Amino acid sequence: MLINTYVGIDVSKLTLDVFIRESKLHKQVKNNLSGFNSLLKWLETQTLQSLDTVLVCFEHTGLYSLPLALFLEERNMHYSMISPLEIKRSMGITRGKNDLIDSKRIAEFAFRFKDKVSETKLPAKDIRKVHSLLTLRDKLVTNMKGYAMTYNETLRTMRKEDFPELFSTYENMVTSLKAEIKKVENAIKTILKNNLQLWTSYKLVTSVKGIGFIVASYLIVYTYNFTRFDTWRKFACYSGIAPFDYQSGTSVRGKTQVSSIANKQIKTMLHLASICAIHTDAELREYYHRRQTEGKTKMAVINIIRNKLVSRVFAVIKRGTPFVDIKKYAICLLYTSPS
Repeated sequence: MLINTYVGIDVSKLTLDVFIRESKLHKQVKNNLSGFNSLLKWLETQTLQSLDTVLVCFEHTGLYSLPLALFLEERNMHYSMISPLEIKRSMGITRGKNDLIDSKRIAEFAFRFKDKVSETKLPAKDIRKVHSLLTLRDKLVTNMKGYAMTYNETLRTMRKEDFPELFSTYENMVTSLKAEIKKVENAIKTILKNNLQLWTSYKLVTSVKGIGFIVASYLIVYTYNFTRFDTWRKFACYSGIAPFDYQSGTSVRGKTQVSSIANKQIKTMLHLASICAIHTDAELREYYHRRQTEGKTKMAVINIIRNKLVSRVFAVIKRGTPFVDIKKYAICLLYTSPS
């Protein structure tokens, strides 16, 4: 990819501030389809060259940046969505902030790190659908837990017969939210079943003990159906479960620990999966108790099990066959072998 022009865009809810690094030009357009078309026409006019040599760089701001990414991808434009934290840390000491300055800094970031900035490719449409439904499910579950907790706390201090309308409303809200959560989960499963590649990955991933429907769906979403990361170790780093050293010279000798820079959502899912695996997988349960006996802390062992689960998931995907419980077959062989 030969790039001659670097464009930085500061994305906000209603507008896009666009800055062309080479010609030092700035333009503000609306953050909608008409604004995107205006942006392309302006770039063609100002760069005086093919848009194939233009790299558009902007921060990943979730819903506000997604329409722009979809527009650029549909027109085969080169673009890169960068983590806001990565751009901020690359700036060094800065003073002041506004949309124009931010667009300049993003364009400069794209030029300075052109050997490291990679072109963004959005996940397939079905994966985006599943991601949106999982996000909705999270909100519904949070609301349901809130109502359930308030109901239980109120029940401790009040009698239901004294406030029938109050308790009836809480019960209806919890029941209604449970039904909506079930609908969302069914919709997710329908999307997976109707996509052969996603359903194949889902069946393989859930063959690993401890990995259930929701965790498997998150793994498929955040790995773009296991095409986003080359190895399980890279995904472990992304998930915040990979341990890192903390030492310097002879005076600093900190404990090896995981980084706080992580996808907290998938980290939580993997934590729940590891707890489930300890109860359902004889091998991991034995490993968990043995390492604690050797002096490892509970959380340290759980983190090791999280890494083991990720390793197993990537292994079954790469191999294309379900997970095999070797310990189970070893026990069966022990009891069936001739004496």
